[in-house]
Amino acid sequence: MTGAVRRNVLLLAFCQALFMTGTSMVITVTALAGAICAPVPSLATLPLSLQFVATMVTTVPASYVMRRFGRRNGFIVGSLVGGVGGVISVAALVAGDFILFCVGSSLIGVLAGFAIYYRFAAADCADEESRSRAISLVLAGGVIAAFTGPNLARFTADLIPAATFAGSFAAIAALQVLTIVLLFFIDIPRLTAAERRDQGRPIGEVLRQPAAAVAILAAVAGYSAMTLVMTATPLAVVGHNLQFGDAAIIIQWHVPAMFAPSFFTGTIIKRVGVLPVIACGALFILACVVINLQGTGVLHFTAALVALGLGWNFMFVGGTTLLTSVITRPEQAKMQGLNDFLVFSFVALASLSSGAAYQSFGWQAVNLGAIPGVTVALAAAIWLALSRPPRTVRG
Repeated sequence: MTGAVRRNVLLLAFCQALFMTGTSMVITVTALAGAICAPVPSLATLPLSLQFVATMVTTVPASYVMRRFGRRNGFIVGSLVGGVGGVISVAALVAGDFILFCVGSSLIGVLAGFAIYYRFAAADCADEESRSRAISLVLAGGVIAAFTGPNLARFTADLIPAATFAGSFAAIAALQVLTIVLLFFIDIPRLTAAERRDQGRPIGEVLRQPAAAVAILAAVAGYSAMTLVMTATPLAVVGHNLQFGDAAIIIQWHVPAMFAPSFFTGTIIKRVGVLPVIACGALFILACVVINLQGTGVLHFTAALVALGLGWNFMFVGGTTLLTSVITRPEQAKMQGLNDFLVFSFVALASLSSGAAYQSFGWQAVNLGAIPGVTVALAAAIWLALSRPPRTVRG
């Protein structure tokens, strides 16, 4: 990487860290805050669910906003909307207004619909040789969030005496201000006028490339399987007579396992190719399922979630890298938008169904539910590697 590319990637990694810090805070406190102001207990998780839905709905429009006005301006718009969402959430919790809190939470979900493109912005900054490393290093910003998010949530929960957890949403708004400041120092190449006029190939034609279909399948299967198992894990931990503190420790091991490999995932892709990395990620997730089916002790849960985090990282970074290698710049908006719309559609479905599946069918059924999609992605990656090794999939 050149000095300019390295600086841009580093700043994008810090923006990713701030975004993930806010995300981990949101996951920690939103349902608890919803329980305080919800008219009935069954609606406590509605604000968090609306965030996932808002993220899903925003992915495609966000991609086209960035195509028209540039990545940096798109990220600034997302941060502004997220900051407003944080302020509205503070006002809602102070007033005890559940509907207003749902509005604020939805706007925070819109922020996520923009921020998930930080990894693609890193690819835009880098040349083909260093693209996979740039993507993985930006995602490595999540390592910081693994430690800052939960601690910041605890510190700010009672910061505003009038309403528990309102201070956490004030902190989310403050994080957006800091993000906007960092964004002004980032120089992300914009599409030229000719590239904006050029729509590229139709989506159907792009998807007829096996590599494009495998890239999207890897990201969708890896992220949704991770969400399905991770969301139900705390319920399973407590349901098998372990302590809530055990669940917290298990999750603390899982989050670094998701993001820490990003320091070297790009280098591995460069050396062995992206398809072996995707396949290895699928095997890690299948190993998670096998471990969970072997027992329900702390060691089983911890080892399984570490394997799950590693699998998610390899499949998500691998899928992102593969997609960037088979689309042109004019095709970025529609193909990246389609990719993330599909990813977060399945993530939202997995999140909403995980708890219900656990309560209705049990822990084993949740784990078995992760197998089909990951197995298909594994088979597709192996088939593509054996049938037509792509020149451009080394990142």
